Formats: sequence, C-alpha cells, structure tokens
Amino acid sequence: MANEINYDDGSSMGTRVDSSGSVTLESPFCNSLRSKKHFMIDRLATDSSDYLDSSNHCWCRETQLVVGPDGNRVHPTRCSPGRSCYSSAIENL
Repeated sequence: MANEINYDDGSSMGTRVDSSGSVTLESPFCNSLRSKKHFMIDRLATDSSDYLDSSNHCWCRETQLVVGPDGNRVHPTRCSPGRSCYSSAIENL
C-alpha cells in the first residue's frame, strides 16, 4: 500500500486511491471490530493488544457474532484492509 505507516505488530495505517482518484484513509482495523477492551481505550486502536484481552474474544458490530458479514472469523489480524466487509475506522472520526 502506498503511503503507509507500519506499526511494531505488522499492522499499518495508510491511504487507498480508488479508480476515480479519491483518497481514503485506512486504519489497520475495521470500524466494526469490537471487544470488551475496545470500549476501554480513548483513541484509535493501533495494534492487536488494543482489542485482545486474556479471553481473545472479539466480535463484529454488524453481525454481533464472531463471524463478519463475509462469513469469515473476526480477529484483529483478519479484520483489516482488503477484506470485503472492511470499513476504515478513520472514516467515522
């Protein structure tokens, strides 16, 4: 991805340019990714530890399940740019 910032855990924040030339900021995690720990931080999540606690449980806000709208499992390493149901958390800031 062009113009990306890489974090220690391998996640990245960057930009995506679509066919019309519109630039979209992308966060390393989907806006619909949720966990108990998600509600305890007061900033944008930048690595998996911002979501995962000792239970490693997270869910999708859209489906309210451990699978996303695309039928695949929810996890910080999976809910990222490139997944068909991904939406950037930055878009809603």
